[in-house]
Amino acid sequence: ARADRQGRGRDCGKCPGPRRLLGRCQWPSGVFIASMDSQREALQRIITTLANKDDEIQNFIETLNHTLKNVQVNTTKVMIDLEEEFGVLQATLDDMKASMVNKVKQEQEYKSQELQNQLTICNNALEGSEELLEYANRTLSTADPEAFTKAAKQIKDRVTMAPAFRLSLKPKISDNMTHLMVDFSQEKQMLRSLKFLPVPRAPEIEPADCLVSDNCATVAWRMPEEDNKIDHYILEYRKTNYEGPPRVKEERNWDIIDDIKDSEYTLTGLKFESKYMNFRVRACNKAVAGDYSEPITLETKGFNFSFDGTTSHQNLKVDDFSVEWDSSGGKGQESKIKGKENKGRSGTPSPKRTSVSCRPTSARSNRDRFTGESYTVLGDAVIESGQHYWEVKSQKDCKSYSIGVSYRNLGKFDQLGKTVTSWCVHINNWLQTSFAAKHNNKAKFMDTQVPDKIGVYCDYDGGHISFYNADTKQLLHTFKTKFAQPVIPAFMVWCGGLNLYTGLQVPSAIKSFQKGDGGLGGSENSLIGLAQ
Repeated sequence: ARADRQGRGRDCGKCPGPRRLLGRCQWPSGVFIASMDSQREALQRIITTLANKDDEIQNFIETLNHTLKNVQVNTTKVMIDLEEEFGVLQATLDDMKASMVNKVKQEQEYKSQELQNQLTICNNALEGSEELLEYANRTLSTADPEAFTKAAKQIKDRVTMAPAFRLSLKPKISDNMTHLMVDFSQEKQMLRSLKFLPVPRAPEIEPADCLVSDNCATVAWRMPEEDNKIDHYILEYRKTNYEGPPRVKEERNWDIIDDIKDSEYTLTGLKFESKYMNFRVRACNKAVAGDYSEPITLETKGFNFSFDGTTSHQNLKVDDFSVEWDSSGGKGQESKIKGKENKGRSGTPSPKRTSVSCRPTSARSNRDRFTGESYTVLGDAVIESGQHYWEVKSQKDCKSYSIGVSYRNLGKFDQLGKTVTSWCVHINNWLQTSFAAKHNNKAKFMDTQVPDKIGVYCDYDGGHISFYNADTKQLLHTFKTKFAQPVIPAFMVWCGGLNLYTGLQVPSAIKSFQKGDGGLGGSENSLIGLAQ
């Protein structure tokens, strides 16, 4: 009792272990904080897991409701089709019956007419024969020899020419109609064996044989069992930012590729503006399409960004993927810029459904846009790690432009390649053509034809900035450096325009080249420097 009164032998209610109070809590206060932090982290993981599970179940419920609705819709459609098919079958039988009845009637009419004609001829012959017989009987009773001789001769001549003696006494037409009899026993058996069409089974997509590379996606599948009645396959795909199974309420519709003869298909020339793509396939015979395969989700990483109009010089007219020189001073750009700044700020997304495709915050703001003779615009994405690739094509008759990267602190009067914080290739078509790599106000002129489209490869971790002929993947120039801070795609244009191509993967040819040569192939054309 005294120990209880002194606080001994009682739990403090806070200590994680079996410590007892000895007048006051013996557990260090820092341990409580550390314990709470670890428990808070564990609880946060549980919350995330529960939120993901709730999202997964909700998506499954939507799938079930969508499936239930489709069952009702498809049942109605099948019933309508069934009624139509039986109606067509009945109409076909009616047409066949009418045709065969008509043929029987035609046969009856033909035979009747032939027999009637033969009957008429026989009746006429009989009348002539009876008349000749009566005349012959009268002649027998004639006493005058001369008259008898004359009459006998006439009778003989008439008998020779009498139709009765030239008449065939065999019917021309038989009364048999058995050749028009029918036996539908086989057809009846066939009708009794009517059943629903055999539906091809759902194919099975082979994840190990699926490949995403060079902005192409190859999908391979197989049938669960051999089916020699398969005529072709239908492949459907759509882009998404969700890693899991396809969602019923996905904003994008399925794109369809029909009449695929092989069990593999490659989609080419894709732009990966989403993190993933869903694929599903179904088999078709000559009559009907089967069920969809279980969908598969493939990761489609690409570097996505656009021109950031809030950084552009006033003489540049900027859209998401094109920039043009505008000698009028960029009138009307401010409203576009404000619209772009406010884009996507109308609502707060759910923590568990936050889109992973949002672009990073712009590195600059409208108040310090480029000015003077720095006709520059930056991209709206910051590169802090990894390998990235994009392409740029100049518009026809563009006089001067630069393509490269820079640090975020590039001054508003600075020109690309003339500072230690920027790296670029510069093309000048004014008066005479020149093609040079520029950094820190140093230039290395390249004795090669300027390609129609230039590919830019940035290996931030490896410290490489390489420029390629985008069509042939020929290396044009490589900068080797060590980045001290994040970089941003940067562009300069004067008297002309540029088109930007993003959502691209690093081409496998460039990956192989960088891996084999360390990114320094053709280093004789390289400016190697240390970033300041």
